[in-house]
Amino acid sequence: MGTVVSFDIRGGDPQAVRKALDEAVAGLHYVDEVFSTYRKGSQVSRLARGELTVEECDPEVGEVLKLCAEAERSSGGWFSARPSGVLDPTGMVKGWSVERAARHILSAGVSGVSVNGGGDVQLYGTPGPRRPWRIGVADPLRPGVLAAVVSAAGTDELAVATSGSAERGAHILDPRTHRAAATDLVSVTVVGPRLTWADAWATAAFAMGSREGLRWLESLPDTEALLIAAGGEVRCTGGLAARLG
Repeated sequence: MGTVVSFDIRGGDPQAVRKALDEAVAGLHYVDEVFSTYRKGSQVSRLARGELTVEECDPEVGEVLKLCAEAERSSGGWFSARPSGVLDPTGMVKGWSVERAARHILSAGVSGVSVNGGGDVQLYGTPGPRRPWRIGVADPLRPGVLAAVVSAAGTDELAVATSGSAERGAHILDPRTHRAAATDLVSVTVVGPRLTWADAWATAAFAMGSREGLRWLESLPDTEALLIAAGGEVRCTGGLAARLG
């Protein structure tokens, strides 16, 4: 997936945790092999060329494409599995696969797990008694400075995902034009229970721009967000303050 994935695991039987971690890592490598658009022999690449049908692919391909279709409907087309006009569901894959890895480790009986995939994080449980997970959100306009700190206090399940142009440039496409999104934003951070959706919603809202993106994010259940514009203006959903600390 072209990124680094890190794990922070608390509690649990050491042998069970090691087994679950090895399986989670193997699962991430499997996802990369199946979904990579850079591998000519991946199932997604072959599907895009018409060499396979969805039914001939592994079940996970159909699962991800259904999630993409749901995200496209929910976002009014701002999220797409074909942002460049060619099949490319990778905008959904990272969040989905990191969430899946975290859930697998949680099933090993741990008290807390944090899985970070290139800055997008899925959290379960707690890192210690009476201690919530806390995630720093980088300021895209001031390197080395945090724009906010998100706290998982009061919940056993939280995800934080950021989309933007600060590190990778204008890589997020407008599915309507198949070109770089013409947006006034430099970053969108979405907070919600599941990284699958937080990651997809951050991508879609970034392409929408600050005004439409904020209005749409406000309409989504269990979703809060922080939007930073190129001029330094900061906008956020009404309930975000309860998640900061």
